[in-house]
Amino acid sequence: MRLLLLEDEPYWREAIEKILATGTNYDIVGMCGTLAEALSTIRQTDFDVLVSDLGLPDGSGIEAIRAARRIRPAAAVLVATVFSDEDNVVSAICAGAGGYILKDSAPADWIAAIEALRQGGSPLSPKIARHILRLLQQPARSRRHTGALDSVNPASSPIEAHDIALTPRELEVLQLGAKGFSLVEVAQLMHVAPATTRSHAKSIYSKLEVHSRAEAVFEASRLGLI
Repeated sequence: MRLLLLEDEPYWREAIEKILATGTNYDIVGMCGTLAEALSTIRQTDFDVLVSDLGLPDGSGIEAIRAARRIRPAAAVLVATVFSDEDNVVSAICAGAGGYILKDSAPADWIAAIEALRQGGSPLSPKIARHILRLLQQPARSRRHTGALDSVNPASSPIEAHDIALTPRELEVLQLGAKGFSLVEVAQLMHVAPATTRSHAKSIYSKLEVHSRAEAVFEASRLGLI
């Protein structure tokens, strides 16, 4: 698996590099310390996973995430940061991050997160998961007032529930995914091949105009689909 690391602090860059070196068949194809360097590397280098910090000396890692989703849509994005506040969590997920881990997580949790991304999951540190649960549990009126979920598709007109035509199987995949099951686990629960659930997931993302399971859960919750 080819990994691209975006981290500006030498201490964390070295620490993360050592953790990633313990993974199986991981190849770090690039290490960037600034947003400008990251944007250039994303355009020129093929990678499977972008491991990105958010706070950078010349901008935000959010911009790198957006660029990665646009230029390398097949690649996954794992946010690795010290920021656990709700604004950063929502912004990163809305930009296209598939997972969010805090830097001080145990090495085993880092490897588990990357492996989860490899298998189509959306790994989240427990503290981050609690943020998302609280956000989803807010009354719909409150969510609309804060605009937290409305930012999922900021460049387009909001999707309405009556515009979405999910099939019963797609809805089942979405509901199981919202409970935290990976696509492989969903396939086992539904007694179908993993390729089938991946196909359903792609259709769901297309219909909801999102790029990850976390975004899909946000949007489906906003629309009252789950």
